[in-house]
Amino acid sequence: MGGDQGPRTRTRRRGAADRGTADRGTADRGTASGAWVARTGAAALVAALLAACAPGTTAAPGSSGAAGPTATASATASATASSTPSPSQSASPSPHDEGPGTPTPAAPSATATPVPPAPPAPTPLPTAAPPEAAPAPPPEPAPLRRGDEGEAVLALQTRLAALGYFLPESDGRFGAATQQAVWALQKAAGLDRDGLVGPATKAALDAGTVPTPRTTSGRAIEVDLDAQLLLAVDDGVVTRVVNASSGNGERYEALGRPQRATTPTGDYAVVRQVDGMHESTLELGSMYRPKYFRGGWAVHGSGSIPPWPASHGCVRVSNAAMDWVWDAWGAPLGTAVHVY
Repeated sequence: MGGDQGPRTRTRRRGAADRGTADRGTADRGTASGAWVARTGAAALVAALLAACAPGTTAAPGSSGAAGPTATASATASATASSTPSPSQSASPSPHDEGPGTPTPAAPSATATPVPPAPPAPTPLPTAAPPEAAPAPPPEPAPLRRGDEGEAVLALQTRLAALGYFLPESDGRFGAATQQAVWALQKAAGLDRDGLVGPATKAALDAGTVPTPRTTSGRAIEVDLDAQLLLAVDDGVVTRVVNASSGNGERYEALGRPQRATTPTGDYAVVRQVDGMHESTLELGSMYRPKYFRGGWAVHGSGSIPPWPASHGCVRVSNAAMDWVWDAWGAPLGTAVHVY
């Protein structure tokens, strides 16, 4: 019995082996078919996703139902598609992605181009403060005049005397003698002969203004008719400057005869003199200590010596000045007299 079963047994075994081989082939075909279906489904899903992502592309109706050979293949493809990232999904994450579950920020909506702000107005340059007005100079002191007294008058007198303007004394009182000296200074400086010591007269005083003599040697009396000054000159140096008044040029009558009040010009000398009060032979008044240089023309003292020509032709000086000529300086007979 055992010998009879051997071939059959081998035959059954071979049959079983053949069936096993056949089953393996069927299984292999099933496996290959499943793999093909999976690949086909995945490809279809990728294509569908790409088509859906493409702009302006709309899937045809029923395209979502593109099926594989079997339902199992569709399920397998769906599972494979869900586990296989698309090309767009596999791209590098955005810098704003912080990890799984972080929502992608929405694209900014279109807005109008912002208008740049207007440039700021230029800052005005600081304006310089207007210069302060210069303080007003202090008012000039009132000019010295006849009747004033004090230290200012004394200083005036001292300066006049130092320059050679005749003053009998410096006593701090602005009297007639000081006025005569101020007039002489103003005449020498070419100023108005007002007898007031204002800015111009003070400037002339400070500048040391004195007239220039014409003689260069010996002792001489010079009479400047234009300036109305008498100069006592020694060797070309002015010793004293005296206010004087000469003929005014007017016509007058003396002893019944018409006369003109003129002072002759020329070079003369003292030819006669009277030491005291002398009455004019032409009945023209009194003359104090006259020194005659031509006929009836003389240099003499008087009580009226204005700063302009006022005599009948003689040269008037103050009585105090005539005393100085006689007693202090000396102008004996023969002393030169130059009238110009």
